[in-house]
Amino acid sequence: MIEQKKELEYAVNEALTIAKQLGVDQAEVALGKTSGISVNTRLGEVENIEFNNDGGMGISVYINQCKGSASTADLSLQAIESTVKAAVDIAKYTCKDIFSGLLDERCLEKNPLDLDLYHPSKQSTEALLALAKECENIALESDKRIVNSDGAQVNSHSNMTVYGNTHGFLHSYASSRHSLSCILIAQQGAQMQRDHSYTSGRDMAELFSPQWVADDAVKRTVQRLGATKIKTQQAPVIFSAEVASGLFGHLAGAISGTNLYKKSSFLLDSLDKQIFPDWFEISEKPHLRKGIASAPFDQEGGKTITRNIVENGVLQTYLLTGYAARKLNMQSTGHAGGIHNWFVKTGCLDLPSLFKEMGSGLFVTELMGQGVNLVTGDYSRGAAGFWIENGVIAYPVHEITIAGNLKEMFMNIEAIANDIDPRSSLKTGSVLIKQMKIAGE
Repeated sequence: MIEQKKELEYAVNEALTIAKQLGVDQAEVALGKTSGISVNTRLGEVENIEFNNDGGMGISVYINQCKGSASTADLSLQAIESTVKAAVDIAKYTCKDIFSGLLDERCLEKNPLDLDLYHPSKQSTEALLALAKECENIALESDKRIVNSDGAQVNSHSNMTVYGNTHGFLHSYASSRHSLSCILIAQQGAQMQRDHSYTSGRDMAELFSPQWVADDAVKRTVQRLGATKIKTQQAPVIFSAEVASGLFGHLAGAISGTNLYKKSSFLLDSLDKQIFPDWFEISEKPHLRKGIASAPFDQEGGKTITRNIVENGVLQTYLLTGYAARKLNMQSTGHAGGIHNWFVKTGCLDLPSLFKEMGSGLFVTELMGQGVNLVTGDYSRGAAGFWIENGVIAYPVHEITIAGNLKEMFMNIEAIANDIDPRSSLKTGSVLIKQMKIAGE
């Protein structure tokens, strides 16, 4: 990996040197290299083995605030030179944009931290296949109602990220990502249900065991048997920890600079305003060691810092790239490329206690469809889960739709359980919302 790091940094530096020689005002180069393996088994047989070795270089140049971009997967000197020239040629035909250009030097990360993100797997292809088979076999043998499988999969990948620009920034970091998943099918009478489980992380040695993944997949799949529809009504709704992260993912989209300067967000002009209950908090920790969404710098070389996104229910920051910051007359927040390890403040209730707090209502464990309008905040998704009666699970439900408006949903959060899903980069417990519309029979 050290040799690859040197080679890739050399390629980025060559591209920047060529760009300077061609007389550009500014230039930036981003290079990513990914390698690894994915294996699939189904019903004890090998279904797929896929090796990956992909990469590419993206080059952007700025001439009199006109931007030109080009990319190449060929890192030979001749190809790099041709790509830089192509970017320069494109810049000659683009319109001037006074907001374009590199991130301000003051916002660049001068001394990136080592966040311990690189833990490559040393396991052979045969060992990874054995891991997938073990997980699937445990699941198939554990309950007679599990009648089929869509297979088990193991992924193991390493990545090298390099970014450089004509401000003198040139840094890189290596990372890894591993996962094990299993998809099962259960049957009871004429009804069949499908569900899955997974584990994921930077270090293969720290993944949940095949036994855990199999047991969780079986439990989730079997619990769905006997699912029925419910009547159309309004009722309290709990989003399980696994799907609740999506709620706050919509928040991230709504406060992103691109949506804000395009005026396509329901949270326009919400900075320093209350958008959640006064006890609610979200913090961001980009420098968490081995964190799924940790990063020593963002995709523009910008500083990533620990900060509160929401404090006492009040929005503390937008999520801004350099370009969006200039459009909004603000400063970059280090979010080019996305968010970094969000933590939603939880309460003292566990999930059963949250059921009791709700009394009766819907517990959502799966969401379907893309019915979210970030311009208006209108929210409508297909859902499945369980009906809660007098604080306990009564029966599984499916083929329903839940609807509301995100602005109202955020303010109507009544409690958050402490059952955090450790696999997600956006860590939250199950979320109780006071009331939503439920469309069923």
